[in-house]
Amino acid sequence: MFLTITTTGTAERPATDLGFLLHKHPDNAQAFSTSYGTAHVLYPEASAQRCTAALLLEVDTVALVRRGKGRGGAPDAALAQYVNDRPYAASSLLAVALSAVFSSAMRGVCHARPELPEQPRPLRIEVPALPARGGPDLVRKLFEPLGWTVTADPIALDSEFPQWGDSRYVSLVLESESLTLADALRQLYVLLPVLDDAKHYWVAPDEVDKLLRVGEGWLPGHPEHKLITSRYLARRWSLTRQALERLELVRLAEADDSEVEDLDNAVEAETGEEEERPTPLAVQRREAILDRLRACGATRVLDLGCGQGQLVQALLKDVRFTEIVGVDVSMRALTIASRRLKLDRMGERQAARVRLMQGSLAYTDSRLKGYDAAVLSEVVEHLDLPRLPALEYAVFGAARPRTVLVTTPNVEYNVRWETLPAGHTRHADHRFEWTREEFRAWAAAVAERYGYDVEFTPVGPDDPEVGPPTQMAVFTLAGKEEKAA
Repeated sequence: MFLTITTTGTAERPATDLGFLLHKHPDNAQAFSTSYGTAHVLYPEASAQRCTAALLLEVDTVALVRRGKGRGGAPDAALAQYVNDRPYAASSLLAVALSAVFSSAMRGVCHARPELPEQPRPLRIEVPALPARGGPDLVRKLFEPLGWTVTADPIALDSEFPQWGDSRYVSLVLESESLTLADALRQLYVLLPVLDDAKHYWVAPDEVDKLLRVGEGWLPGHPEHKLITSRYLARRWSLTRQALERLELVRLAEADDSEVEDLDNAVEAETGEEEERPTPLAVQRREAILDRLRACGATRVLDLGCGQGQLVQALLKDVRFTEIVGVDVSMRALTIASRRLKLDRMGERQAARVRLMQGSLAYTDSRLKGYDAAVLSEVVEHLDLPRLPALEYAVFGAARPRTVLVTTPNVEYNVRWETLPAGHTRHADHRFEWTREEFRAWAAAVAERYGYDVEFTPVGPDDPEVGPPTQMAVFTLAGKEEKAA
């Protein structure tokens, strides 16, 4: 098995930076033992203008049979265990070798040059023999949405007998100017065995965690994520279903609050006269939330579905909020929030006031109990309606903060957005958008079910015909239970 990674560079950004990223010096040829053979890393060329790293995997076919899941096959298939394509065609064997030999590069770690992993660079990846169950069309469907230019040439069964047609193998070339090396390696790690549609080892439940970890940032939004998930998990339905459910939660969480045509931040066009720009709706919403939190005397606040941390940042600016917890299912969103808040540079006293936690609002979580208030800002509309009862119980039934603020778009106001086509939601990921009557009916039912009082307040200009752009429900624990809390 053979794979090459090539990059180009300049005097300011030499191509030999590839050696720092891969943690393998271009002047050395190195060998690494694996469970199924030996992996060699060498550099056929290394200059400031062009650098190529090659990974050659020598597979021990006897070890593969002895350790792999092919052991114990039918007697008439015994020869096939030893005579097969595994030593030559890229597969999960090569993917595992990539992970083992280039583990730091795959994680985006480079201690010698920490700025390099985040920099996109020209990349050309070549795999001379790649099994592709689905042909060149499937190869393009898997790689092109990720930003690759794909050349997948079918390999003939026999070049001397073209009438026999093409084999199931392709010669693959991937080219990109916009990806980091870490992204490229993670995508290869997943997609090589997906195209082969086979794995050389037993797929255990921990493969779900591995897939979501390596697929973070690109798999949830991939148009072929269902096929990728199914094949990567060797078509084990229970694992596939579990992975797809978790990918769906990640996808919903990563859908930001921006609406079609950035409606939250839309401003009226310049008219030639000096006019004060209106306050963006997203800012008005945060200010309305802060006002209600102050009015109810909350000091310990949960931001459920905190996304990239805009509300958490606003809460930190007010010293009356002594404990602020942001919760989101997406590690990517939490990482962005951490950078936004500059948690790594925050003073000790300020850092003691804030925490970011990963968690799903579809499940109860004991860490969320005992808080004064919880905020669900533009969250509920990203869930399918059948999943709302799980969120309701997790927040109102299990966590039971004294006050819960819920904001959601008012679909009646959509006619006021000139840039929003009729019948469209404000964001492509919104599963629904409620009228004022529908929102009030839902909120009233939740309040009655879980022992809360509820009142409603508009956010943004309250149009006399269609109401405000955002509607907010304020839930407060009723009667004796509020006093006990």
